[in-house]
Parts: sequence; structure tokens; C-alpha cells
Amino acid sequence: MLQSIINVAHIIICLFLISVILLQQTRGGGLGGAFGGGAAQVFGGRGSANFMTRATTVMAVGFMITSMTLAYLSSAGDRAMRAFDAGQQGR
Repeated sequence: MLQSIINVAHIIICLFLISVILLQQTRGGGLGGAFGGGAAQVFGGRGSANFMTRATTVMAVGFMITSMTLAYLSSAGDRAMRAFDAGQQGR
């Protein structure tokens, strides 16, 4: 149950992270300019860059945390299986 919830959160974070990265403006304009630069009008010239940088950082941290949690939960199942196999071989 817990692993399913974390999987869903991980997928949502991945989609938001991809979106935030693609919407950032680079020196060449990036995909952020494809939408008319609407984010720049809302947050101001420099404000959108700060917002996008912070959003990217938050999403990246969330991605790392969910990745490590899923890896730990997966390896916990492997450890339980190895302990069960070791007990079966001792008989």
C-alpha cells in the first residue's frame, strides 16, 4: 500500500519536474517562449526565473527522496526473500 502511494507521488513529481524544466527560458528562448512568455508577465522579468529555479529545486529534491524510498522498499523485499530462502535451505 505504501509503495503504491509513493509510486503515484513519484510519477506526479516526475511530470511536474519535466514541465518545470521545459518551461524554463534559456538563452535561446526555450519552450517557455512557445507559450507567449506568459510566466514572465505574471512574475516579472527576474521573478519568473527565481520561481522556476526554486520549483525545479523542490521537484528535484522530491524526486530524489521518492527514488531513494522506492529503492529502499524494493531492497527490503529482497532482504526478506533472502532470509526466507536461507531458512528453507537449512532444513
